[in-house]
Amino acid sequence: MTRTLITGGTVVTAADEIDADVLIDGEQVVAVAAPGSVPFTADTTIDATGCLVIPGGVDGHTHMEMPFGGTFASDTFETGTRAAAWGGTTTIVDFAIQSQGGSLREGLDTWHGKADGNCAVDYAFHMILSDVNDQSLKEMESLVGEGVSSFKLFMAYPGVFYSDDGQILRAMQRAGDTGGLIMVHAENGIAIDVLVEQALAQGRTDPRWHGEVRRELLEAEATHRAIQLARVAGAPLYIVHLSASEALAEVAKAREMGVNAFAETCPQYLFLDVGELARPGFEGAKYVCSTPLRPAEHQQALWRGIRNDDVSVVSTDHCPFCFDGQKSLGLGDFSKIPNGMPGVETRMDLLHQAVVDGHISRRRWIEIACATPARMFGLYPRKGTIAPGSDADVVVYDPAATQVHSAATHHMNVDYSPYEGRTTTGKVRTVLSRGRVVLDDGEYLGEAGHGKFLVRDTCQYLR
Repeated sequence: MTRTLITGGTVVTAADEIDADVLIDGEQVVAVAAPGSVPFTADTTIDATGCLVIPGGVDGHTHMEMPFGGTFASDTFETGTRAAAWGGTTTIVDFAIQSQGGSLREGLDTWHGKADGNCAVDYAFHMILSDVNDQSLKEMESLVGEGVSSFKLFMAYPGVFYSDDGQILRAMQRAGDTGGLIMVHAENGIAIDVLVEQALAQGRTDPRWHGEVRRELLEAEATHRAIQLARVAGAPLYIVHLSASEALAEVAKAREMGVNAFAETCPQYLFLDVGELARPGFEGAKYVCSTPLRPAEHQQALWRGIRNDDVSVVSTDHCPFCFDGQKSLGLGDFSKIPNGMPGVETRMDLLHQAVVDGHISRRRWIEIACATPARMFGLYPRKGTIAPGSDADVVVYDPAATQVHSAATHHMNVDYSPYEGRTTTGKVRTVLSRGRVVLDDGEYLGEAGHGKFLVRDTCQYLR
């Protein structure tokens, strides 16, 4: 097997920040040692002087090729995982979808068909339960055994993905029995639909009304309800894309009580605010996602939650739709704008900017972007760290380089950037996926099919 030595850099994991050399043999890390102390001759040496050597990012929430609102997310598994590599992410966990009236197995097989042989980096699946019934509840155990150990339910989108409280409770009970983790999109979709209908009847059709009708209190109410259902079921709970301070307070209160409740937020809620939805013309449609962007004051609460671990993970909810031809489906009716934004390529850089800005430490950066999602979704220490025996998913990161974000230069298959013109400090220089250099100094060296499907264990915080 080929040996690669990464030398001269500062290795940063969730636990340590040390000057060290990293020796890779084949697809695995075999040594993290004091500089110059590795006794072996390497076939390839990568000079990381002046750079950080970090684990590849683990993005626990992506939607490649997802059907929504009469169209599909614009990134395929090939384009989306390639863009992930450009941004220093070497593992994604995407969502397979059970169709209404269909089985979990059919949904999972469909997503395997989309991803198999097309991914540039490693990938795994969650399962969206859109039709909770006796058969799908029975199937949950077999999926956990196959490494699909987390299941997402929606309190939003009546008529599409929505599950009522009884269905959610039954799924939570089943997850508690099988070791699965329930993930919940916590918004009161029934109440939101009333507000949508009323807004449209009053002629309020612009994108900014998307943020107005999806009220912060309706996120908080649904989060509270999901937590109580999880307590009744005796099951753990993971709240996806939490955006509002009131919802975060519900999670914090539950955690203080010893409830196994975890929260995820996304960069868009940390770096963008509801004002983007009011951009002139139809430009605000670019920023339509659910949960929606919130007023800027919510950001302070989210950063505080990240620092004190009430927010455990920062994922992307990467679900891109092009402005022309997809977002434009909602011209004259904000409720028809496909919900979702791109982010798989920009997450690691934006979170490094948070280090530069003093919001978090370097180790916390790696914790929320690499180590904790790997633990949460049963992939650690294979993923999420740099240690002997771990997969050699390693990023050489230049903390001093600057870059300007733009649709003209990003690699996601979408025609706009939510961060157009924004300058951030820090940039990926070299990316290794299982020991193979897939990106180096602005040149993409990977290929579709390199990425492997990952059989996941259960959530490692519940053992």
